[in-house]
Amino acid sequence: MSPPVTWPANTRSLEEQKADWRARHGAGDALAGIEVTDDFEPFSQRNDIFTRAFWDDEIKSDKTRAFFESYRMEAIPRRGAGFSQKDFALRNASWLISDIFSNRKQDQGIREGFQAPIAEDTPVAPVKVAVDDAGAMAEEIKKIAAFFGADLCAVTDFDTRWLYTARVDARDASEVPNELPDDLTSVIVLGHEMNRDLVATYPSALAGAATGREYSHEAAIVSQVAAYIRNLGYEAVASMNDTGLVIPYAVKAGLGEYARNQLVITEEFGPRLRFSKIFTSLPLTHDAPKRLGVAEFCAICTKCADACPVKALPYGPPSTEGPGKSAIKGVRKWTSDAAACFGFWTKLSSDCAICMRVCPFNRDFTTWKDRLWLKLALSPLRKLALWIDSKTANGARRKPETWWSDAERS
Repeated sequence: MSPPVTWPANTRSLEEQKADWRARHGAGDALAGIEVTDDFEPFSQRNDIFTRAFWDDEIKSDKTRAFFESYRMEAIPRRGAGFSQKDFALRNASWLISDIFSNRKQDQGIREGFQAPIAEDTPVAPVKVAVDDAGAMAEEIKKIAAFFGADLCAVTDFDTRWLYTARVDARDASEVPNELPDDLTSVIVLGHEMNRDLVATYPSALAGAATGREYSHEAAIVSQVAAYIRNLGYEAVASMNDTGLVIPYAVKAGLGEYARNQLVITEEFGPRLRFSKIFTSLPLTHDAPKRLGVAEFCAICTKCADACPVKALPYGPPSTEGPGKSAIKGVRKWTSDAAACFGFWTKLSSDCAICMRVCPFNRDFTTWKDRLWLKLALSPLRKLALWIDSKTANGARRKPETWWSDAERS
């Protein structure tokens, strides 16, 4: 069994913490469609599938080593559309800013944005700016986030259930304490849209540039927003994949709803988002979660599961059962076979998001046609929306070379 969450330092048993969590978060969970059972256990980041690739012989292999090395100069171009030297070059370049953050302290075991939060380059100002209206401050933070380039921003409460029980030392994948300031009250969740034209070319190394670009964007944006807050005199911990699970925070903040493909579906961008987060003590009002109707749509749609080459996505209703140690315990949801999914990534030497590409919600909601489709999909007419989707080419793979030819013409 995982040890109890150690933030803040406490001596309560896991059962005592569960009772407190139910009292504090049960009503919000119901509004968000999150079902946490009595079997819930907080998650250790060491069991994340990517971290397991460095210590767990069930996952670790020459293929996983080659996969990570391909994001440097060791990428091996091969025959097949979307896997040329130029495709790998764009993908790897897209990761550059994120890599600068994650590499700068890796010799100390600190991989910022992945196994540790982004370091505080800006100290907390000794004098706090007075906040008389937490609602107005929340709106100001959203404006600041948009100014720096975030596509979405919302705020939720600081829910310790989703913190990792421990962080990971990047040198040997051992566990280290997951320490945070002791006066945090809120989590700011930022959404970063992935390029739809590149997503359309999955699976390919070229498409991986859509992922890498947003990791680089979020590294810069989350750091800048956190620096702004620290300049106001409040704690702000900039976080990407590290420190805690971001999807529950995004759902509780009302940015979208969890789907069969393991992604958060938003009304603005469908599934094409990466999320980052900031843990803060700045007084902020919290956004309410929304039940959009995504779960009801996913209940009748298996397009992502059908399209998965290794059948890593689940059929049937949400369940508390998940394959392998990379599945969180005690949350009723759709859960992928992370080992099968990552195994396919290593075969490609790039990430795969076929499930994102084929998702019926992967649309351009700036157009009236797709906005009308969205209304149908989130209504009792969802079967009609699914039928309409099946009669269109939405989600079809785009040939990677057409992306390059369009770029050359523009």
